[in-house]
Amino acid sequence: MPHQARLPTVNEKVLNTPETDSGASPFDPMTGASQSFRMRSWAMSQIEIHHLRGAVAIADELSFSRAASRLKITQPALTKQIQVLESILGTILFLRSNQRVEITDPGKIFVENARTSLLSLDRAVFLTRAAAKGAESVLNFGSSPYVDPFLIATMLSLRLPLFSTFHVHAYSNLSPQLTMQVMTGELDIALVAAGVPNRQLNSLEVSNQPLYTLFGRDEPAAKKQAVSLADFDDRVWVLFGRHVHPVLYEEILSQSFLLGIRPRDIQHVTSAEEAARFVTQDRGIAFLTRTGAWRVAHHGLTMRPMTDQELRVRTTLITRGDNNSRLLSDFVRSAMKKLKSNGIARQRELPLTG
Repeated sequence: MPHQARLPTVNEKVLNTPETDSGASPFDPMTGASQSFRMRSWAMSQIEIHHLRGAVAIADELSFSRAASRLKITQPALTKQIQVLESILGTILFLRSNQRVEITDPGKIFVENARTSLLSLDRAVFLTRAAAKGAESVLNFGSSPYVDPFLIATMLSLRLPLFSTFHVHAYSNLSPQLTMQVMTGELDIALVAAGVPNRQLNSLEVSNQPLYTLFGRDEPAAKKQAVSLADFDDRVWVLFGRHVHPVLYEEILSQSFLLGIRPRDIQHVTSAEEAARFVTQDRGIAFLTRTGAWRVAHHGLTMRPMTDQELRVRTTLITRGDNNSRLLSDFVRSAMKKLKSNGIARQRELPLTG
């Protein structure tokens, strides 16, 4: 483990101030402030926003150089920020060597709370600006390009009798980014591929579909109405990258490990069209959403649903837990009512190809 010099603690810093050097009691009868309270207050007064952003960036990137690039500052400047922060806290947050950066247990605690603080700050700024613009009649709606277009169209077609003048600002992004935008208040609501449960968010499942595979019509699996992972052992797999759908990506690899199934190779893509090219060129097997597979299942390619119950594509509607907007509540209620009336609960059927 890389050697780290001992840092002065907050106690030592406070005890070296003029007040404590003079022999003052740990408890000040004039202010009622204990020494521990003064130490906490001193530390809080020294920590600034750039310290929080720096620590979070390093924890995300596990690299000082990449974190500095992300923050658009020099690496020496970021290193100095973290050294100052660690000195204020009196503990090491990151262990660094030439090869890697590791986050310590105190570092994990600090970063988790720093991330929450930054989200709250970003949300406060955004909501203040929105209020100044009279944003009650505007709903900021986000959706992933990998979500069923029918669901998106349903959301965008809603009309609310109590808010006759409201309009929707629509944004498209990957599900992890949309989730972050909802948490900061940049978006009011988003339609995303289900992710890891988050206590700050309300989540409502609107669709639960099997994962689909795409492959050549001359494959043995094309004779089946449905397939499973076991049908594709030792083949080239074509998957959406982890950044596109992290939960589903991990589920596919986890299930393959549990079942003793190994891909010969894995190709990572960001679109169904890109996946179709790999399937055609490398005789690979692509794992796609239903609508994505349907869109490219032609020119010698066919699609089949998977029977593995763990490999399903769940779509959820997410909002921030403390968003009490009447407009948002009416929008969610109307959306679920319309989806139910359109039969989304029965899962619309698409015919197989080939």
